[in-house]
Amino acid sequence: MHVVFIEPRFPANQRFFVRALKEVGATVTAIGEGSKESLPGDLKQCLSHYEQVDSVVNEGAVLRAAKFINSRARIDRIEAVVEAHIMSTAKVREAMGIEGTSVKTSFLCRDKPSMKEALRNAGIPCAQSSAVSSVEEAIAFAKQVGFPLILKPRDGAGASGTARVNSVADIQRAAGELGLDRGRSVAIEEFIEGHEGFYDTLTIGGRIVHDFATHYYPNVLEAMRTRWISPQFVTTNRIDSAPGYQELKVLGAKVVRALDIGTSATHMEWFSGPKGLKFSEIGCRPPGVRAWDLYNVANDVDLYREWAMAVVHGRPGSRLSRRFSTGIIALRPTQDGRIAGYIGLDKVERAFGQWMIDAHIPPEGSPTQPVSAGYMANAWLRFKHPDYDQLRQMLNTVGETVKVIAR
Repeated sequence: MHVVFIEPRFPANQRFFVRALKEVGATVTAIGEGSKESLPGDLKQCLSHYEQVDSVVNEGAVLRAAKFINSRARIDRIEAVVEAHIMSTAKVREAMGIEGTSVKTSFLCRDKPSMKEALRNAGIPCAQSSAVSSVEEAIAFAKQVGFPLILKPRDGAGASGTARVNSVADIQRAAGELGLDRGRSVAIEEFIEGHEGFYDTLTIGGRIVHDFATHYYPNVLEAMRTRWISPQFVTTNRIDSAPGYQELKVLGAKVVRALDIGTSATHMEWFSGPKGLKFSEIGCRPPGVRAWDLYNVANDVDLYREWAMAVVHGRPGSRLSRRFSTGIIALRPTQDGRIAGYIGLDKVERAFGQWMIDAHIPPEGSPTQPVSAGYMANAWLRFKHPDYDQLRQMLNTVGETVKVIAR
């Protein structure tokens, strides 16, 4: 099988997808924005050919490159795994009659109001939502649904650009940041109270063959706005046995069917609270923040290879062991500036070193990144443990013990 992979160089884990395709027997060609000379040596060895374009979201340029590649060797699949690349790749795929995620599915997995409308029509519980293009429309929605509400870009990923609004004044303040006061269409939706997590899958022909449930502590919006919190997300190894997860599995399968997701990785956010289990949003691509690293350790598996097996051979290659729960804790600097030192690292290394997967500890003098930059922007540690509750206690202790001092 001849697979064209979009942008193999950035982010860094893109090369793992290319490597996996090669390992399972595919002929791999890539289209990217950098020069051929800029490709690392190990990446070059996996590629039979490489085409440079000005931008991989310029569908015309990618289509021309793909047609040239196809004239030399027929393309069987064109794959993209970065959120920003999904739609343009789908349009190229559809223009060439190549199998894979459709433009319609890509659109529904990107455009939040359309996504929720399609899922509500399929009987899937989710927040009341709409698209608004003015402050007046947002206020009218608020009068109908009530506060609090969430405003965010229609095609945003994660918590980027997301604002909770509790009043008309909040809407007016958020309007400038989101472009709503300039006529930009944005998503507005009911704020759902409850615990937040994500459900990730690998699907083959619309059937979920691997799945993972992960919990946020605290919810993302709070985690990305509050410096003193050392936020975590933790993947459970109880997904096949503990009460409650079966409902999540059923919900995830309904979403996959409703959006006609075929062979793809998926990343689905959910809330569970007083109003029950509610769908939040989905991407037809792998999760960010290197969550697959945690899944690999937790399950004694190589998900990049599993993804490649799905694409190339239409079947999984391994079973998941569910041996560990795994998690990450982000450590925020005491202020913006430069790292001046750490307190408590030696204590947690002595206490939990046997369970540590890896860590990122920027050296003294390194510039800090803002809290809103995410879980891996500053220092972080990742751990595993066979017992989910013990892992949670371990991560809490790390958050209480380790301090990142900045000046």
